[in-house]
Amino acid sequence: MSSRREEVRVATARLRLSIAPIVFAIATAVTLPAYAADDIASRAEVCAGCHGQDGKPVAADTPIIWGQQGSYLYKELHDYHSGARSNATMASIAQSFSLDDLRSVADYFAAKSWPAAPKKAAATAAPQGAAMCEACHGQNFEGGAPAPRLAGLSYEYLIGAMNAFADGTRTNNLDMPGFMKALTKSQREAIAHYLSAL
Repeated sequence: MSSRREEVRVATARLRLSIAPIVFAIATAVTLPAYAADDIASRAEVCAGCHGQDGKPVAADTPIIWGQQGSYLYKELHDYHSGARSNATMASIAQSFSLDDLRSVADYFAAKSWPAAPKKAAATAAPQGAAMCEACHGQNFEGGAPAPRLAGLSYEYLIGAMNAFADGTRTNNLDMPGFMKALTKSQREAIAHYLSAL
């Protein structure tokens, strides 16, 4: 009888040893994505210093990134990483991430909700020149796969970006410099005011 118990004990021990790698692999597969997401969230906390803890930027000339188009966020992070877009702070932060991690950071912020804004005065009719923006930025200027949301970004950020494209200091988009140069300064200002009020 005791030899039978010993055989059962040995067989049970062997079974446990044989399935231990499988159990470990399953546990790893289940916990690693959660850990990776937590790691991206913790590493992305540095962004809150400028872009806001609640998605509302701390300075008017800083863009909202919560709820922004993921493909756009990744392109901009990639461009800071590669040097195609210049900003010492953003380049330093982007270069501290791998390109795969930058994709995860972009997806992390894109999955958040666009921050609620205080009620603004109703936007007037779109100013001259704004219609050309709809082709990429969407009918309501809420963006799409190729282009970022513009509706609700601050006037200061929008006019800064538009003027940077117009004067050639921002060149990481092949189409935008031509579009912005075709507009007068007052048209760019009117469009920026209009979009910020949406």
